[in-house]
This record gives sequence, structure tokens and C-alpha cells, in this order.
Amino acid sequence: MNLSQALQNKANPEKAKIYQRFFKTQKGDYGEGDIFLGLSVPETRAISKQFLHLSLKEIKTCLSSKFHEERLAALQILVQKYQKTKDKQIVDFYLTSTKYINNWDLVDLTADKIIGNYFADKDKSILYKLANSNNLWEKRIAIISTFTFIKNNQFHDTFKIAEILLKDKHDLIHKAVGWMLREIGKRDIQVLENFIKQNYKQMPRTALRYAIEKFPEDKRQMYLRGEIV
Repeated sequence: MNLSQALQNKANPEKAKIYQRFFKTQKGDYGEGDIFLGLSVPETRAISKQFLHLSLKEIKTCLSSKFHEERLAALQILVQKYQKTKDKQIVDFYLTSTKYINNWDLVDLTADKIIGNYFADKDKSILYKLANSNNLWEKRIAIISTFTFIKNNQFHDTFKIAEILLKDKHDLIHKAVGWMLREIGKRDIQVLENFIKQNYKQMPRTALRYAIEKFPEDKRQMYLRGEIV
């Protein structure tokens, strides 16, 4: 039995209908045309662990599947392979496969674990290239990858990439930027507030709300009303 068959054997049509609404798969939505089998992330991960022997060529076939969970499983296999080997070939494979990493969960569950981890102590120009891409998911990969840096109390690149993406029009980018800024605030509230003070008037509302979620309520409301100078 191959990976695709193993996943399809666990398909849940009722959950699939829910996921297809949740992940915005209708015409004109960000996930237009995506097809779900109805497996949860833990279910998909458990199955992926049975196929860690797959080659990159075989993973490529799975990653190009029409089924969302098969793409997720392929990426989970990549993460597990990378964590064991730190192999640059896996990093390169990921970066050349971004057209298949085409929903927010696929990005959020993998980008920092592969791209962020690999480039934590290396030149990060690739992240700026992704941030300036015309592709929604590459931009999200850029900012989510910096989660690894944040966990190491390195905030510079998150702020710089956030500045690039503050002009973006897509809600999924606003949410990702706000989320990463909030993560900085969990580690150093003052350095986050310094950034917010300089940028909050031009920040998309969603990004601002996410970023200042943990601020004291009175201060949060002042930022939302634009009363901080």
C-alpha cells in the first residue's frame, strides 16, 4: 500500500466537507480547487511516519497530489527527514516545490522547521526574495520561517520582513505577520512595542490586532483608536 492509498483508506467524507469550507476552497477563494479527504493533522502525521523511507522523487509525486492531506503528509515526511539529517538537499527541494505548499496549514506546519531552521545561522536573503514574491504562499513562508529565529530571541529579520509585508493586501499575510509579532512580544514586550509605535498607523487592522493581543487592555484600545504618539 502506498501513501495515497493509506490516506484514502482513512477518508472521512463528512469531515472533508467541513474542511473544504474552512480552508476556503470555492472559486475565487485562496484555496480554490483544493480537495480534502477529511483526515486530521494527527491522523495524517501518524500515517506519514509509516513512509519515511520515501525518496525525494516519490515525495515529489505525493506533493503534487490533488488531495490536501497527501501534500501535508509529504511535507511532514520532509520535516522528519530534515530533522534527522539537516540535509540541504531537502531545503532546496522545499524551495523548488512552493507551488504545492499552497495552503496556510501546509506553510505553518513546515516552514520554520525546515527553512527557518536551516537559515537560522546563514545568509537570509532567500527569505527576503520570498517576501517580495507575487505568490501568497511564498510570502507566508518568508514570515513564518522566522519563527525559528524568534524562538532564539533573534528578532531583526522578523521585523524587516514584517515591514515588507505590511503593504500586502491579503488577510492571510496580515494574520501571519501579526502572529509572528505577537510571538516576539511574548519574549520581549518592549522591543515589540517599539516596533508597533513606529508602524501601527500603517499596519493592516488584522495584523495590529494579532500583534497587540497580549497588551494591557487600556493600551491595546489606545493603539486601536490611534491615540498613541
